[in-house]
Amino acid sequence: MKKFSLLILGILIGGFATYFLVPNSGESQIQAPDASAKSFMAQIAAPKGLITPDEAKALDGAFNDRHALISESIVKRPDNRSAWWSLEDMQNYLKYAENESKELGYTMDGVRVYLGAYPTEKEVGYTTMFIVPTGHKNLSRGSSAFFNMAAPGGDIPGGSGLNKGEPGMPPLANYPQ
Repeated sequence: MKKFSLLILGILIGGFATYFLVPNSGESQIQAPDASAKSFMAQIAAPKGLITPDEAKALDGAFNDRHALISESIVKRPDNRSAWWSLEDMQNYLKYAENESKELGYTMDGVRVYLGAYPTEKEVGYTTMFIVPTGHKNLSRGSSAFFNMAAPGGDIPGGSGLNKGEPGMPPLANYPQ
């Protein structure tokens, strides 16, 4: 009877520890519908890192001095300030990158945006932005990781990036365009 009591106690402690320590991966990303909400957007949970248009303007404005330094002293001509991809291209890329990551033995957990410049033989090339998949290596055996608390992964080696977004119009235009 004493061993049975210890078994029940262990199950209860394990259940509580799991409930409080393991991130809820089954949690719905869609909030319960609000009776006063008139649009679908009011029912979708906002992503982490969402900023207001005023915050976007402040970030863009803070970049002006750095951009002027690059354009005037290094590139010596107006340079790109932004990149644009269609919604369809972004959705297709995310699906493609996730499938490619699986084939490479990784679980994709996000994307990283890099600044780059097109190489030229005679001068510094125009600035571009490109996206690469990030994730962590799949383990074929048991993991010693504490529950499911893995940190976000790094860039996936061999994963295809997305480039060739359209530049802003004009390329040196500030936010908003």
